[in-house]
Amino acid sequence: MALVGENGAGKTNLLEAISLFSPGRGLRRADLLGMARTGGPGGFAVSMTLSSGEDEHRLGTGYEPAAYETRAARVCRIDGASAPSPIAFSEFLRVVWLTPDLDGLFRGPAGDRRRFLDRLVLAVDATHGARVAAMDRALRSRNRLLEERPDDSRWLDAVEREVAELGIAVALARRETAERLDRLIAESRDDAQPFPWASIRLEGDLDDLVAVWPAIEAEDRFRVAMRQGRHRDRAAGRSLIGAQTTDLVVRHGPKDVPAGTASTGEQKALLIGLVLAHARLVQAMSGLSPVILLDEVAAHLDPRRRAGLFEALAALPGQVWMTGADEALFAELEGRADLVRVAEGRVTSP
Repeated sequence: MALVGENGAGKTNLLEAISLFSPGRGLRRADLLGMARTGGPGGFAVSMTLSSGEDEHRLGTGYEPAAYETRAARVCRIDGASAPSPIAFSEFLRVVWLTPDLDGLFRGPAGDRRRFLDRLVLAVDATHGARVAAMDRALRSRNRLLEERPDDSRWLDAVEREVAELGIAVALARRETAERLDRLIAESRDDAQPFPWASIRLEGDLDDLVAVWPAIEAEDRFRVAMRQGRHRDRAAGRSLIGAQTTDLVVRHGPKDVPAGTASTGEQKALLIGLVLAHARLVQAMSGLSPVILLDEVAAHLDPRRRAGLFEALAALPGQVWMTGADEALFAELEGRADLVRVAEGRVTSP
């Protein structure tokens, strides 16, 4: 499916609506209130029907402001029944995406790569986001204790125990996904392909711990390190070790150089190849063919890579949604994909 329209027509809004059927905050990580139509009643609703053979399921999500006066909350439904959270959608659907915001991923800060990594993990492990959120809350509690009650060893021990358990669980989940993805890429790599293969690894103190020690031993060692680093962390105003410092290290495989040193075009191609490999991993691990959302992905590709992208997407089992401002970008897809025009927030033609 190719969505074509001028900038600001609403193409990305359609992709964002689909992305809400995955754990997390969608492809733009926007607040629920910010997703509602400007000038509208303040809420919104999105629904889809999934058909597979004789099975059919209706999924719905949205925001009802009248029902939640003090706190924005998402409403989720499956076949008309309430679901506790978007995690429940993962039984029926997996979604992966690539947006222009990620173009500077390899040269940007480690935090951006860490969020990208967690999205990779979340597509195969729907509970990962809850673990990361719980870990962040525990870290904030520790920081607050270090600032306000630095001599309260009993409470610090308790909070650090929680941080250690959650941090090691997060590190293990990241490591499993990264290793599986790196192995899948290595097994299918081809230097002649238009999208260079990547090698990936994780870099961080906790990543080193879980690579060497069993989980229980890693937790113990992490707790000792936090206890010994209390004065240092209090002075810094934050915890200096832990899963919150992990970095995703990516190398351009054929050239064997850091991804961040490659040209802009090479980085774009490398990122596309990484996302396509991740889509294959999601299918292999979950048994579900993912829905793939690609926002303005073809705009800055040369003709060879654009043709290679379309061929690679055709070989994937999942449904693909792409956007572009220029209809000519999708000329090669005539007869192989549906083209939809979008204007002023509405689909104008199928």
